[in-house]
Amino acid sequence: MTQALFALPPPLVEEAVRRALLEDLGRAGDITSAATIPADATATAVIAARRPGILAGIDLAASAFRQMHPAIDFAPATADGSPLEPGAVVARLAGPARPLLSAERVALNFLCHLSGVATLTRRYVEAVAGTNARITCTRKTTPGLRAFEKYAVRCGGGYNHRFGLDDAILIKDNHVAVAGGVAGAVRRAKAFAGHLVKVEVEVDSLDQLREALDAGADVVLLDNMSPSMLRQAVSIAAGRAVLEASGGIALETVVAVAATGVDYISSGAITHSAPALDLGLDVSVDAG
Repeated sequence: MTQALFALPPPLVEEAVRRALLEDLGRAGDITSAATIPADATATAVIAARRPGILAGIDLAASAFRQMHPAIDFAPATADGSPLEPGAVVARLAGPARPLLSAERVALNFLCHLSGVATLTRRYVEAVAGTNARITCTRKTTPGLRAFEKYAVRCGGGYNHRFGLDDAILIKDNHVAVAGGVAGAVRRAKAFAGHLVKVEVEVDSLDQLREALDAGADVVLLDNMSPSMLRQAVSIAAGRAVLEASGGIALETVVAVAATGVDYISSGAITHSAPALDLGLDVSVDAG
């Protein structure tokens, strides 16, 4: 079994899974399993990949089964961040049949969604291999799942942008409009920020880029610029600030963007539009 490269805080995992189980179990629990499966029935099961991809979310799946019944044995066969081929075993399970089946959907919901995010991220990362550009996510995440989707991005080889409004300053176009200009907004932000807080500003023209650089921005987000403009921006910045390209980034365009020399390429699609990876649970009932 591959050693996990990343770890999610256990309390974060337990709470998210608990909420998901409560949502699914409702007021009466799994009445289908209760109606059809003997209380003392046991079963074994395998979670396996049905399509190729990158695994993410194994700890959440394990928590779903463990919270349903502590007697369920969940044995991961591979670690988050690992590539999967069709038929690859993700985990093996054994234990009481009723709670095993009751936890199935919650476990697979987390696994399939987060593995889908990791898989799409890996496609972007592989597309820009050989350039200096890094693929990063955005705050365009599913409400309540941001920490997990950003974790999945890391599993896919990408990087994380800020996690929320409180861990970095990102001056967007609407902030600039209200503040009265790029330079003034950056200077106010630099005066406000602590020494550990980075200041990033979004620009959509080369003149605004020059303003941002002169005002001392740490990072400049180059919004919806063509590859030609991006190359000019890299030349103008000359290393004075980190440059991030953003806006409408797709697999079909990311290679050309990376070739311009920008430092980061941010994509909301890798979290908000990633298709779920097809993983399934196949169960067999123990003879008794």
